[in-house]
Amino acid sequence: MRVVSRETEERLSIYRALLEKWNPRINLVSRASLAAFQTRHVADSAQLHDLVPHPVGHWADLGSGGGFPGLVIAMLAQETGSPARVSLVESDARKSAFLATVIRETGIAAELHTSRIEALAPLAADVVSARALADLSTLLGFAERHMRPEGHALFPKGIRWREELAAAQSAWQFTHRVAKSETETGSVILIARGISRV
Repeated sequence: MRVVSRETEERLSIYRALLEKWNPRINLVSRASLAAFQTRHVADSAQLHDLVPHPVGHWADLGSGGGFPGLVIAMLAQETGSPARVSLVESDARKSAFLATVIRETGIAAELHTSRIEALAPLAADVVSARALADLSTLLGFAERHMRPEGHALFPKGIRWREELAAAQSAWQFTHRVAKSETETGSVILIARGISRV
């Protein structure tokens, strides 16, 4: 796990407390994963920050849910100055209310869009991320809509990532590289660029 400032540690502590309070009511993350908050959620999200060249102008996290990786990226941005803007997109009003509460209580800068990804006006983001949201083909469609042509799309994927990649390559044209997950054996982060329909 990267070393973060005392301010970031404090924000993460507030975040964890809110997650534990809200989770029984709206199921933001699996109950079992809460015990491993630091590695399973924070470190897992933070590793994405290092996979793109900085400074980043605008980072959009799609289907933010419990806020991973979007809220963690926004907390790192407070510390590093990059990305300059973070947008979180979440269609579920209850999850969006949770995200708004964390943003307010931690004092971080993030724009919240309570909207379906496909209904939202294109965000023209430099980086698009999505964790545990959909299959790769669907994610590439979202990225094509919301990412600048020269941007980076970051998608954490589990052990079946090769199957998703093969399926996506029949419908989409894109370049990609694969980074091994630092937190989960067999998992990867797919970094896609130059996305267009076949």
